[in-house]
Amino acid sequence: MAQATTQTVSISIPDKSAFSWKNLWIALAIITAFEIAVNVYERAFAFAKGLDYFTPDYQTYWMSILYTELILEPTTLIALCSWLWVTRDRAMENLAPAEELRRYWNLGLFVVVYTVLLYWGASYYTEQDGTWHQTVIRDTDFTPSHIIEFYQSYPIYIVAGVGSMVYAMTRLPQYAKAFSVPYAVLVGSPLMIFPNVGLNEFGHTRWFMEELFVAPLHWGFVMFGWGALAILGTWLQICPRVVELIKQVYYGKPATPPAVVLNDPEKATDPALCEV
Repeated sequence: MAQATTQTVSISIPDKSAFSWKNLWIALAIITAFEIAVNVYERAFAFAKGLDYFTPDYQTYWMSILYTELILEPTTLIALCSWLWVTRDRAMENLAPAEELRRYWNLGLFVVVYTVLLYWGASYYTEQDGTWHQTVIRDTDFTPSHIIEFYQSYPIYIVAGVGSMVYAMTRLPQYAKAFSVPYAVLVGSPLMIFPNVGLNEFGHTRWFMEELFVAPLHWGFVMFGWGALAILGTWLQICPRVVELIKQVYYGKPATPPAVVLNDPEKATDPALCEV
């Protein structure tokens, strides 16, 4: 039976450039430069131009940013997912082991970028918003702090998270026909922080509440943030298949064919595949 579900093939070892860190460093450099620029802008204009909604300066310096975000972010999400879907692999049952391994590498880099963006949104800017509230007390839905935190940083990490999931579903046999619960939690739980913003703003409009993170109205942010821990389950699903492919590509050992993984992805999550 084992011979029916594994195959030994002659495979050329891929070039090291197939597993380069270059794209990751470029992405992280762009993200870092962008977030520093945003932070500098906030420090320059949040208090100087962002305390009175009814002034022309507020419309120029802050509402224009909000309108730009509301156009660019959904457009980017639709464009990214559409491109990933249109260019999807339509013959994954014939996927070469080295190419499948390279795609897992790309997925790993994609998730790292998502994690960094999630940090900026759900940690850095959220903590910064707490500081803003402790300084100016209660504010409205569209203050400088919220325009950056809620309507910029959250949607950006959502775009990266959803994009990584669509990448996996359109290029890896393990995710093409199956629904991964940990991956869905990894992407979907932090995503739910965004609609939770609506509840948060409704609550602050309806009730007078202290702006403390321990307030019950803020529990949703914490609960959905904890969903990021599902990254551990996601790696546990991926690692056995990656180890199996490494053994096949570099040591010539038999591995489960992609056609079998495509129809029975649970087989690729067997921890026994990690045995040396």
